[in-house]
Amino acid sequence: MNDYSNDLIDDEDESQVFDTAPARLTVDLGAIVENWKTMRALSGGARTAAVLKADAYGLGIEDVGEALYAAGAQDFFVAVPEEGATLREFAPDARIFVLSGMWPGTEALFFSYDLVPVLASEEQIAFFTSVVPGPYPCALQVDTGFNRLGLTPEEAIAFAGDASRPANIEPVLVLSHLACGDDPASPMNVEQLARFSQVANAFEGIEASLSASAGIFLGSDYHFDLTRPGIALYGGDSQVGTSKRLRPVATAEARIVQIRSARAGETVSYGATTTLSRDSRLAIVAAGYADGYHRALSGSGTPLRGAVEQGGYGFVAGHRVPIAGRITMDMTIFDVTDVPERTIRAGDYIELIGPNMPLDEAAAAAGTIGYEMLTSLGLRYTRRYTQPD
Repeated sequence: MNDYSNDLIDDEDESQVFDTAPARLTVDLGAIVENWKTMRALSGGARTAAVLKADAYGLGIEDVGEALYAAGAQDFFVAVPEEGATLREFAPDARIFVLSGMWPGTEALFFSYDLVPVLASEEQIAFFTSVVPGPYPCALQVDTGFNRLGLTPEEAIAFAGDASRPANIEPVLVLSHLACGDDPASPMNVEQLARFSQVANAFEGIEASLSASAGIFLGSDYHFDLTRPGIALYGGDSQVGTSKRLRPVATAEARIVQIRSARAGETVSYGATTTLSRDSRLAIVAAGYADGYHRALSGSGTPLRGAVEQGGYGFVAGHRVPIAGRITMDMTIFDVTDVPERTIRAGDYIELIGPNMPLDEAAAAAGTIGYEMLTSLGLRYTRRYTQPD
């Protein structure tokens, strides 16, 4: 049997594993690429990077990075140097910025994998200049009102004009981050833009970057030289409603393990917090909060239900079906009474997140945001990546 035949068998085995997995996740790499191109078009004259921190928002830095690099992305942002080292194999000529900067013990990773640290404090700058062997690129983070990471605007401007700074520090980018970019009406956006513009002007000839996904939607004044879309690449809202301009990327599904009948007056799941008002059919599904399907999505019995009355839904056989009772570690119960009995059976899959159950709708039912939903997806999902055309 030749190698090609073995490859075919491997592909068939992989497909069978996916088709029979208790919980499975489909990642549409073509949709990610199209979303990046959409953000690139919205960025106008600015170049468009891709943010792949947190394992590409939980969807896999290797596959996502390789697809975006092949599509033309040349600038990437990751959170830690280990992510950058992983990405380097799949984006060999790209600039890879590490948002956590360089710390003692990590310098070898930066040098070995040609990573660019984002320096956010005088201490980081001092350490960087003490260990780099010669001129080496870095980026400077400036805090313009977020009060998270970065030099103050005054410190950054002083640094830009310091003729005595060491020759081995070579900034290639100055960046900041918007605190309220998700709210176009916030006056904070205008205030941060004004502060960052002063900093960018001080670093003449060095690229500037202010906007992540939300900032891109604020318009060209916020784009500068480089934009940094993150959640938008993965089909999520950065401002309310922006995901409508993007393609859904991730589809999470879980198998129906059992469909059982229950009578009116009986209760469902831990704490007996749901009492059935009618004779019902319940689908027991093989995913729970250990799979990133948050307990806060429960139909009852969690504190959030006091503020947001309705819990989450799944989608099966053309119907939205509500969660009944509390989500448990490995199982979720859906009320499928209104789904025609002949159309579903044990072994079928319910969509938890996907084109019929939008990411941000599921997140809202859990009292959170799409970012957290994606990055919470666990390793128990069997994954399948569909390639760009």
